[in-house]
Amino acid sequence: MASRRNRPINLPAPYLKRIWLEPSRITDREAYPFCLPLLGDDFELSFDRAITIIVGENGTGKSTLLEGIAVLAGYDEAGGGKGYMTVDHSWALEKMGGQLSNALRASWLPKITNGWFFRAESFFSVARYLDEMAQKYPSGGGPPPDFLSHSHGEGFLRFFEERCQRQGIFIFDEPESALSPARQIEFLKLMRRMDEIGHCQIIMATHSPVLMAYPSATLLRLTKYRLEPTKVEETDHFRLMREFCEDPAGFVEGAIAGE
Repeated sequence: MASRRNRPINLPAPYLKRIWLEPSRITDREAYPFCLPLLGDDFELSFDRAITIIVGENGTGKSTLLEGIAVLAGYDEAGGGKGYMTVDHSWALEKMGGQLSNALRASWLPKITNGWFFRAESFFSVARYLDEMAQKYPSGGGPPPDFLSHSHGEGFLRFFEERCQRQGIFIFDEPESALSPARQIEFLKLMRRMDEIGHCQIIMATHSPVLMAYPSATLLRLTKYRLEPTKVEETDHFRLMREFCEDPAGFVEGAIAGE
């Protein structure tokens, strides 16, 4: 019999309702990541829909914020699911998502620790580990997973198609870096299936106007100092892409000329 802890919970997403900063838990305001202007004493973020998408320029703290949320959910800050410690942490130590999580408080209804934290940088490390474990401990009598036999984008989509039916919280840090434009459309379809199931919460950071246009998602723009609701048409990413599509040659000529 499945333990009570592992039984599905008959409540719809979102499960993580709110996070906020507890200033008393910060030992050094000058140290990263607490020196980020975003992380003022009044920082908080609420989740009122199953899918939340965060957009913003590099350096504003998107990845660090997602790392902190992932650690709160019980995942490794370098990527993976609960209980996975399979990734080289040498690059992740500088980002200190775990340090951020120590100063964050969270409100859950209920607490969910199933799911996955996806990072393009660590996907192949995680996939290699899962392939090795499937070879070592096969189950069900069928062929084991073989994610690495596919291209990066194909392996990524297959990886999550096998997991999207499960209840949990799924955190994606710029998944478009692993996907061609056509594969991004496939990823949108995957998001729709997860959304329709009703028990998957998605928190995603992206630079892709295609992904940030997902209907019914909460779209937040991360500026230097705060998170604010926005529409895809109001983002710099969309405006830049629209200018490019209207006149590709002229756009590129102007960009490289510094105009």
